[in-house]
This record gives sequence, structure tokens and C-alpha cells, in this order.
Amino acid sequence: MPNNRYHDETPMSSSGNSTPALSNSTSWAVPTISTAVTGLLRRFSTEPSTHSGNGNGNHHNNTSNHAKSQSPSFSPAQNGIQGVYTPPHRTASPFQPPPLYPVTLKGWRENTDPSAQLLSRALAEEIRLLVPPRLQLCEEWNLVYSLEQDGVSLGTLYKKCDDLRGLRNGFVLVVKDGEGGLFGAYLTEAPHPAPHYFGTGECFLWRATILSSSLLANLPPPPSSDTTNLQRSTTIGAPRNQNQNPAHPSSLLSPTFSQPPPKSPSSIKSGASTPERIRFKAFPYSGINDYMMLCETGFLSIGGGDGHYGLWLDDTFEKGVSSSCPTFGNEPLSEEGEKFDIIGVEVWSIGN
Repeated sequence: MPNNRYHDETPMSSSGNSTPALSNSTSWAVPTISTAVTGLLRRFSTEPSTHSGNGNGNHHNNTSNHAKSQSPSFSPAQNGIQGVYTPPHRTASPFQPPPLYPVTLKGWRENTDPSAQLLSRALAEEIRLLVPPRLQLCEEWNLVYSLEQDGVSLGTLYKKCDDLRGLRNGFVLVVKDGEGGLFGAYLTEAPHPAPHYFGTGECFLWRATILSSSLLANLPPPPSSDTTNLQRSTTIGAPRNQNQNPAHPSSLLSPTFSQPPPKSPSSIKSGASTPERIRFKAFPYSGINDYMMLCETGFLSIGGGDGHYGLWLDDTFEKGVSSSCPTFGNEPLSEEGEKFDIIGVEVWSIGN
């Protein structure tokens, strides 16, 4: 009887033969032990965080939560994933950059006529404020090419600039037209013949107008000037002389301004400040296209697009063109119009 009951409880194989009881019992026991061990390990690993009775687990969690709450970027609403990222509060550094030293222009020969020198220190200070900050610290500007000293040749300009290629220098191009206007460009690379455009978005075009003393006297003081000692007087019912027209009662009101005489050029502080008789205008990179610089053996150009050049010079430095271009969104730089005669050209290097 015991043997028959044992064989009845033993599962049969597909061939009809009985499976040994010992091997079957072992196969059932192994999963049972594995399941029990896995359950115990799972329980022990999750018990400190799920049971509040464990003091060590609560202390660890409280410390972790306190540290996370102290972190300014831990808040889920400020991490940039579940909400708008809010950067941590930072205080401004008390460090202030040192004042800039005056610009020194070097490269002129002793026999060069001062009237043929295009770039002045006052104009250089205006350009300096717009160059990259790393180059603003360079107070020494060196003359690379001058039409007055080196002759009328674009090839000579390329050759003298070729020695400075590869350096992190900046270059200032200065052009003088037939009417005496000064304009040019700041270039991030040395001009050189290339089959494609080059340069970075730090390039810009500029123009400067030198105001005469008579025109400056008729202009009101600029907002940046010191008006502490400025006085205004209005005379009402002034005696009318024979030259006055009685039909204009506005002549009875004659506001006058009086202010101290202008400072001499020697008393003007050097550095970031410049004389007020220079009207400077710059045209930075617009981002519309990347047509910064295009130089070939037959011409030199800065800016372009839509069939126009911001500034274009021929290889003999006789004729030039300046039109509004998308690269800088500039206005024509010359008062003569889009086409102008070239009187002088200079290239200055800022840096090594």
C-alpha cells in the first residue's frame, strides 16, 4: 500500500515512465529557499526607510533631507526639469578693473608730416572702448601699414600684415576720403588674400566726424558734460535797437548761456575719456550673415550681402565704395556718397 500511494503522487513523464521521487523533491525545494532568501534581503534593505521605529534610519534620512533643503538648486520646482530653473543668489564681486592707461601710437617716422597721420589718440580712445576687453588693456598700438610711408599698394599691405597672422591681435583700418572724412573698421584677423570670407562677430565698422571749433560753439553742451557752473539768464523787455525787427517779439527773450572756457587739449584726461569735438559712430555685427572680411589681390572688403559692401577698397587705393550692408546694418561711411576718393589708408595692430 505505501508503495502504490507513492507512485500515484509521482508525476509521469511524457513517455509514461515515472520520475524518481528524490530528484523531484529537490527541484521543488530550491525555488522555495531562493524565494525566502530574496524576500528577507528585500525586507532588510527597505526596512530603515519604511519603518519609523529605527532611529538610525530616521537620523540618516533627516540629515539627507536637511542637506537637500539647504541646497538652492535642489527644489524640484527650480531644477529646470519640473519647473523654471532659478539660479542661486550670488553677490557681486567687489573687484573693480583698474583704469586704462592712455593709448600710445607707435610706428611713425620722424620725417612723416603730422598732417598725413590719420589716427589720433583721441580717435583711438573711441575705438578702444568697443574692441574686446582683452585688447582694451593694450595701451600700445603699432602702425603696420601707412599709405604715406609704405606706398600705394594693397599687396604691400597684405605683406606687412602677413607677419602678424596667427596672433590674437586686433587690427584697425583707417581710411580718409577726399572730403577729409575718417572711417574704417575693426578687424579680428590680419587682412590677407583668401577664397572665402573670414573674421568673427567682433568686427565692426565705424566713422568719425571731427567737429570744427565754430560748429562746436553753436552746439549745446552734451549730457555728459559738467553743468555745475552753467548759468542761464533771460532778459525780458530789453531795449530794442534799430537792427531788431519789431515783427518778431521773440527777440525780446534772449536766453544766453555762459560756461567756463573749454579746457586745453593738454588738460584733458587720457584714458577712456576723449575730447568732445569727435562725433564717433560704430556699426557692430548684426548677425544676419557672416560676411565679415573678404580679401583678394584686387580688392579688400568688409561686410557684404545683397550685392553691397560695407567698405570696399581697390588694389591701388584710389577708389572706394561704402554702402549699407546686412552684415553690419551700417549707413554709407563717406560723406561723398557710396563712391569716394581715397586720400590715406592706415592699418594698426593691437596686441603683440
